[in-house]
Amino acid sequence: MSLLDSLRGGLIVSVQAWRGSALDDPLVIAAMARAAQDGGAVAVRIAGVEHLRAVRDRVALPVIGLIKREYPGFEPYITPTLMEVRDVIATGADVVAFDATARPRPGDGQLADTIESIHASGRLAMADCATSGDALVAARLGADVIATTLAGYTEDTKGRPLPDLDLVRELAAIAAFKVCEGGIRLPQEVRAALDAGADAVVVGTAITNVDWLVREFAGSADRVS
Repeated sequence: MSLLDSLRGGLIVSVQAWRGSALDDPLVIAAMARAAQDGGAVAVRIAGVEHLRAVRDRVALPVIGLIKREYPGFEPYITPTLMEVRDVIATGADVVAFDATARPRPGDGQLADTIESIHASGRLAMADCATSGDALVAARLGADVIATTLAGYTEDTKGRPLPDLDLVRELAAIAAFKVCEGGIRLPQEVRAALDAGADAVVVGTAITNVDWLVREFAGSADRVS
């Protein structure tokens, strides 16, 4: 069975933490990734070199890796240059996720070079897209996976309801493994995304972001001083 076949119809858990959070610790991230594995996830999505290394040591699931790094004057921050691609590959991640929007990249980087570099190392390329146009271009350049990760987070997609099931449906005709990611809060939304045509679904905040979850619940509490 191929790696992508092992993901088909399953849940991918994004295990990440806000910068400065108590959860922003490789051991904590690795523990949550192992819990995701034990709970039935088919893969985990992890950000950052140290977190990736810790997770790779503790889980047997396929690991989707990325590095978030901001470059002044540029909007893409998910594995935006070949330097981050190389760093993700060095951690042993099975899949490298990267910004696949049409926005300019640092150093005049090209999407084709990103995908070529990932494939040259024997890894799969996961294109984080905002529109069907992004996904079509990425697939034509050889991306193995196209995801709706950035829908609603770019200037031209702000305000789109999430999860963006309309975008999932638009991707149906594209010959690549399709992932719905972004804004999924409930189990029934996972089912809806699969029914809309997604091959797999990523859930992050609603499962692993304890900071967000506590604030949501605490915001509904009547705390008496």
